[in-house]
Amino acid sequence: MPLEAGLLEILACPACHSPLHEEGDELVCEGSECELAYPVRDGIPVLLVDEARRPA
Repeated sequence: MPLEAGLLEILACPACHSPLHEEGDELVCEGSECELAYPVRDGIPVLLVDEARRPA
């Protein structure tokens, strides 16, 4: 379920404050050093660093 465009514009990575973009069922940080991927569960972004997936 895609997030509303207005919501995506105001969300930022809690770790580095870079913008996020949607990839499948995750929001991925656009920061070159961070690149954490946050899950979206039932249409709700879970923006907790402890829940984020580290880049491979």
